Amino acid sequence: MHTNESVQIRGRLVDAMRGHQAHIDFDSALENFPVEFRGAKVQGAPHTAWQLLEHMRLALDDILEFSRDANHESPEWPEGYWPKADAPPNPKAWDESLAKFRRDSNEMNKLVSDLQNNLLEPFEHGDGQDLLREALLVASHNSYHLGQLVFLRKILEAEAKTRKDDTQDTPVVERLKRQSLLDMISDERK
Repeated sequence: MHTNESVQIRGRLVDAMRGHQAHIDFDSALENFPVEFRGAKVQGAPHTAWQLLEHMRLALDDILEFSRDANHESPEWPEGYWPKADAPPNPKAWDESLAKFRRDSNEMNKLVSDLQNNLLEPFEHGDGQDLLREALLVASHNSYHLGQLVFLRKILEAEAKTRKDDTQDTPVVERLKRQSLLDMISDERK
């Protein structure tokens, strides 16, 4: 493969891992994620936002370390890839998880971008995995779980809006109530 082709392929892989183009990127999905939603459970949803974020971070860390360290030992599946708690253990944990994910993403991007690393050469360790496979795994894994996070946030926002609307009538509801009251009064006068 020509160097120019390799650079282009690597650039596209990095874009896919970042989530650009047809997929939402990490920062856009998690920007200003409301504190009150981070550990909130949604009926029918298997995970909270915290669990999804931590799962993404733990999986990325494992993939990165597996890709660059033959002595790396992966956690037990599945318990080693998911946090036990629904919510962050303390106020700083969310931001720390975001920062660690970003650092590991940058490291994975560097690994893939480095022309010295053969994308197709199987690692000496593992079962035939190579850097291309690991990069594609990161891209698809991130895309899937970022989609879950965006959907979860939309559900939580809708639920919060519904709760607010139930306790505080909108001007339209107020007008309808007044009209109904006027209708009842005029009906009683007849």
